[in-house]
Parts: sequence; C-alpha cells; structure tokens
Amino acid sequence: MGVQNPPHLADDVDFEGLSLHAFADTANHDEMTRSHQASAQTVEEFEKGKEKFEDLHRSILACDDVLQSVQTSLTSFQQDLGAVSAEIETLQSRSTAMNTRLENRRVVEKLLGPAVEEISVAPAVVTTIVEGQIDSSWVKALDEIDKRSRVIDSRAEESRKTSAMSDVKPLLDDLTNKAVERIRDFFVSHIKALRSPNINAQIIQQQSFVRFKEMYSFLARHHSVLAEELGQAYINTMRWYYLSNFSRYKQSLERIPIFVVDRTDAIGANPALQRASASKASQPSHDALSIGRRTDALRRPNLSALPSHTAEDNKQTQYLETPFLHFNLALIDNATAEYSFLAHFFSPAVGFQTISRHFSAIFSPVFALGHAFTKTLIDDSDDCLGILLCVRLSQRFAFELQRRKIPVVDGYINGTNMLLWPRFQLAMDVHVESVKRATSSASARGAASTLGLSTSSDAAAKQSTAPHMLTQRFGQLLQGILTLSEDAGDDEPVGNSLNRLRGEIETLLAKIGKGFGSAAERKRDRFLANNYSLILAIVGDTRGKLAAEVRDHLESLRDSVGGT
Repeated sequence: MGVQNPPHLADDVDFEGLSLHAFADTANHDEMTRSHQASAQTVEEFEKGKEKFEDLHRSILACDDVLQSVQTSLTSFQQDLGAVSAEIETLQSRSTAMNTRLENRRVVEKLLGPAVEEISVAPAVVTTIVEGQIDSSWVKALDEIDKRSRVIDSRAEESRKTSAMSDVKPLLDDLTNKAVERIRDFFVSHIKALRSPNINAQIIQQQSFVRFKEMYSFLARHHSVLAEELGQAYINTMRWYYLSNFSRYKQSLERIPIFVVDRTDAIGANPALQRASASKASQPSHDALSIGRRTDALRRPNLSALPSHTAEDNKQTQYLETPFLHFNLALIDNATAEYSFLAHFFSPAVGFQTISRHFSAIFSPVFALGHAFTKTLIDDSDDCLGILLCVRLSQRFAFELQRRKIPVVDGYINGTNMLLWPRFQLAMDVHVESVKRATSSASARGAASTLGLSTSSDAAAKQSTAPHMLTQRFGQLLQGILTLSEDAGDDEPVGNSLNRLRGEIETLLAKIGKGFGSAAERKRDRFLANNYSLILAIVGDTRGKLAAEVRDHLESLRDSVGGT
C-alpha cells in the first residue's frame, strides 16, 4: 500500500525561513504539543462531566423502568382491549338477536293486536258501567262492551273460539247483565216520571229517552223480553197521559159558547120561528147563512191550538168549527211529536210496522175521543157552512200530515170525514126541505105570501118584481159553499147537494112567477131575471170549477128570460 496524497494540497506554503526538515520537525512538535494539551483537556472535561453521565445513566435506568411499566400497561391494555372486543362482539350478537326477536314480536303484535283489542275490556270501562253516572260517557262505555260482545259472539259462531275468549266471556256477560239492570232502572224511573202531575212529556222524551236511545237498542239486543216490557210500560203510560190531557182539553173547549144553528135557520124557514126559539134567546144575533170571516181559519198559516185556560175564560160565542179546529190542531201536533219520537227512539230496534202499532195503541183512545167530540158538535147542528168548514179543515190537516210524513193519523182523518160528510148532506137536506115547504105554500097570490108575510087578497096586483127574500138567503148560502169549494174534487157530494137546493129554488121562483099571470109575462121575466142577477152578483167573486159551473147555469137562466 503506497502513500496516498492528501485530498487537498496547498498551493503556497509559508516555511517561515526554515528548511524542509526543520519545518517538518517544528510541525510535528507542535502537533504533539497540541495532542498532549487536548488529552489533558479531555480528561479534565471527563472528570468534570462524570457526574452528569452518572445522572444521565440513572435517568436512563429510570426511563427503562417507566418504559417497562408502560410496556406492562400496554400489554395489559391490549389484553383488556381484546376482552372488550370480545364482549362487543357478544353484545352485537345479542343485539342482532334482540332485533330479530323484536321484529318477530312486532309481526306477531300486528297480527294479534287487533284480535286482543277486540275482546279486551279496559278497567275504566268496567268502573264506568258498574259505578258511573249515566251520561254520554256511560253510553260510550256501553258501546265498548257491546262491540266486544258482538265480536265474541261472531267468532263463536265461526268456530274460532280461543282460551282468551273463554276467559273474557263470563266477565263480559256479567258486565252486560249489570248494564241491563242499570238501563232497566233508568227507564223505569223516567216512565214513572211521565205520570207526575203537570209534567211535560216531550221534555222527558227528548232529555231522557232520545238522548239515550242507544241504551234501549242495547237492551233490545241483549234482553229483548225486558225491552218489550219496557216498551209496553211506556205505551200504557203515554196512552193514559194523552187521554187524560185531551179529556181535560175537550172539557175546556166545551165551555166555549157555540151558536145554535138549527131548522129555524134554514133558507125557507119562517123568521118568526127563529125569533121564538128558546135555545137562541141568550145568544148574540148572527147570520147563519153568511160565510163572512169564518174562512180565516183556513187562510191563516201556522195556526196553534188554543190553550186550555184561554178556552175556559173565553165567553165570546163561536161557531162549531172553532172548537173542532183547536182540538184537532192539538191532536195532530201531539201525534206528530209522538210518532217522530217513536220512530227515532225505537228504531232500528223494532220495525216501522211495530212503531205504527205502538202509536195506534197510544192514540186510539184519543182518536175515539176526537170522533166523539166531533159527533157532539155536529149531531144537533144544521150549520152546513160550519160542517163544510170542518171538512176543509180536516182536509188541510191531512195535507199537513202528508207534508210531515205522519201516515198513522190517516185513519183518524178518514173517520172524521165519514162523520162530517153525511151530516153535511143532512144539513143541506134541511134547506132543501124548507124550500120545498115554502114552494108548496106559495100560491098565485105571490112572493109575500110565501112566508106568510101578506094575507091581502089584492097581493097579486101589488106584486113586485124585486128579488125574493129567499133568493137573498140562498145566494148567501151558495156564496159560502162555493167559497169553501174552490179546490173541491169531482167526487165530493157538495155539487149534488147544491144542484138539489138550486133546483128547489128555481122551482120556487117559477111558481111565484106564475103569480104574475099570463098577461104580465114581461113582469114575470123581469122578476126571474132580477132574482138570477142577484144570485150572480152575490157569487160573482167565487172561484173554482164548481163556482164556474154554477155561474154558467145561472147566466143561462137569466139570459133565457131576457135578463142582462
């Protein structure tokens, strides 16, 4: 191995005037001196830093101890972390299993929940039914147990009975029996209340029956025999209620003074007989053949029945249609209210035919009382205008009942009409017979002698062509009948009765006209024309088919004798 040149060579060396050997020796000497100096310095520095190194060594040893402890802790932590990881995996597995079970439970609950809900009864419902006050909350609780009962019964019919249903059904039956018992006591107490003096039945019906109609429907479903017994108890009570109240009302109406209209008021009756009638001595004067304002009862809308105390205090004499009107107004108003209540309360527990039978059982005594009252009013009366007014009022009642959709009163209305029409015809017959008697008593001596108003043998010479008094009376009666027959049907007996009466009047006028003699034909024609013209003037404002037929006939008679 040869000597290597140093990596760096100085370009210019200062030998300081020395030879090369001297310069080299000098350089070596300096190097050794510096080396000894450095060694001495290093030992000194080592001595000085020995303690530091010892402290450093102790620190390093302490760090080793700490690191060893940390290593031990990390090893333990690693072991604990492994255990925690294992526990987490276990929890995750358990969570997955629980989620699966929860999902399965939800599926089962979705399937079984409604079924369980359908047959389970909440404790609050049981407490309400057994101990609660009967109000809207009690009715809601009743509906709950009714729903549960229907579900259990339907499933029993479908052979889907379960152990849960077997457990619930006896408890539900006991609860149903308790509800039936409380419903019975509730309705019995309110049926008894209907028999209290001066009670308003419609208030009890609305507040205690209609409001709790679901209770009766429940009773009809779960104890039909008891429901029928309660219904019969109600029917008996209301039959007594209406009969007693209408009997008192009838007695009140009977205290109203009524104009006596009899044979002495007939068209051909002698006025002297009317003045001599003892039955009319105390009543005010009136014209029984004039309709006047008696049609107001037909024209007024929204009529209401006269209160009992007002009827009892009424001292003003009235025609027979007044008590007839008020009794029947009260009857149809109460019948409407009762039928509406029966239809609302008992349905759908019972059918409408049964409801109609219930109504008939309640109101049949009142209907009989109404017919008896009508018969009392008209039996001894020859007031054909009043009787015909009653017919028109009865027809108005029938239309009103049709509007209200109350068909169960039709039998009463028909029975009333069967009383009125024959009596109307009898009253018209009284007028016909009176005119016949006047005709038979008429003679050639003329009009005055027809009613015994003149006995002069010279009456024919003084005979006037003025309308006869009976013509005036006939015209008034005819005008009243036509006014009441504006909408009369062709099947009514009014037209036939009028034709008979009119025929007798024509016969009477013709016989009186003969009293003028053959030499006074023009005077006779004038007499007849004046009579027909008077009748036409009286009935000129009447309307309707029958009135038009009568006017046409009278005009033809008037024209036939040269009248205008």
